[in-house]
Amino acid sequence: MRPMQCSGANRHLPPPVSLVLRSLVLLLVCMTSRCQAVQAENVTVLEGGTAQISCRLQNYDGSIVVIQNPRRQTLFFNGTRALKDDRFQMVLFTPRLVRIALSNVSVSDEGGYFCQLYTDDTHHQVATLSVSVPPETPTVEVKQEAVEGGEVELSCVSPRSKPAATLRWVRGGREVPGVVSQQENSKTFSVSSTIRIPVERKDNGAALSCEASHPALGGQKRIRHYRLDVYFAPTVRIVPPPGILREGDSLSLTCAVTGNPLPRNIQWSRINETLPERAEISGPNLQISRLSQSHNGTYLCQAQNDYGWAGDHYSLLVYENVSVTTVVPPTTTSQPITLQSCPPTLLVTTWALDPKDPGAVVETHSAVPYAVIGGVLALLVFTVICVLIVTIWCSVRQKGSYLTHEASGLDEHGEVQEAFLNGNDATQGKKEYLL
Repeated sequence: MRPMQCSGANRHLPPPVSLVLRSLVLLLVCMTSRCQAVQAENVTVLEGGTAQISCRLQNYDGSIVVIQNPRRQTLFFNGTRALKDDRFQMVLFTPRLVRIALSNVSVSDEGGYFCQLYTDDTHHQVATLSVSVPPETPTVEVKQEAVEGGEVELSCVSPRSKPAATLRWVRGGREVPGVVSQQENSKTFSVSSTIRIPVERKDNGAALSCEASHPALGGQKRIRHYRLDVYFAPTVRIVPPPGILREGDSLSLTCAVTGNPLPRNIQWSRINETLPERAEISGPNLQISRLSQSHNGTYLCQAQNDYGWAGDHYSLLVYENVSVTTVVPPTTTSQPITLQSCPPTLLVTTWALDPKDPGAVVETHSAVPYAVIGGVLALLVFTVICVLIVTIWCSVRQKGSYLTHEASGLDEHGEVQEAFLNGNDATQGKKEYLL
């Protein structure tokens, strides 16, 4: 194993390690010879903030102390301002510590600030100023419109940060993978994340968010929320009125329309006919007062936007007004029953006032149901049949001849009576019958 060589070894060490070694060597030398020394501290500050640059002195004996900016311009000479820049202020100047403040720090102020001590040997240390630029809330750019059945392309952009911000898309609590691109611009970085997702009508209004994280935010995130705007053709549905409609009623139809963009021009029409004179149209609503059977027909509602059109129809059927009448069953009388032919429907004409128009008279009709008429006729036919059966039975029983005691002694009719009773047999005796 080769022994380690000390000469020039620190030139191969990383800069922080080399700086620490040089500081330790300088400290040991100064402790033995009581020499003067200077030390500087690195500073990191947010853009727009105030940076304090400190130079620590050891064994200071009043020698000249100079502070220079990264361009090696002298800022202060023994506590006296040398550069006309009001952003730099001398905060402290003591034999042990020199401190200056730089307000409203920008990225251009970044670099090494020199703390120099002029003695027999010039000593200097460099205080490195680092400026961190946290990202603003990112913006969302739509690269391609979202149309039903297609894809949408969205880009989340953080235009300026240092170091580069980290972007991620989130939808419904889940990360949506995106393509990240990064561009450097004057020590800052522009970052974007692009996604492409398929969209349907149900995705309209879906929430997405783009999150930007950065070390300077301390664990917090800058979030931009975005809602999908999906374009699709309209849908149309006519909301019908409840129940049935009769003459004199009013009709009210509502055309429920959806679509993106929402159609603004809604058209009402009647198929193969013109709209009635009393039809009133107010946007998606159609109203017709004092209906009659002449208003029957099919009504059509149509709507259209840039992505298509749709329509729906409603068939109107207006019924006649019906008045309820009471049918009294027939009573039994001693009058002869006469059957007459009756029409299948008994119409009763009445007159009523229209509740919509008190000055108008509306003719109404009522019809006796077929079942009631049939029941009455069946009852009458059954009654007639029963009467006929009873009459025929009584007439048949009263027919024939009967022999009484008074007629049995007449001689002039003896032979005839005997022949009748004995079936023309004169040898048989006479028989008597009692009723």
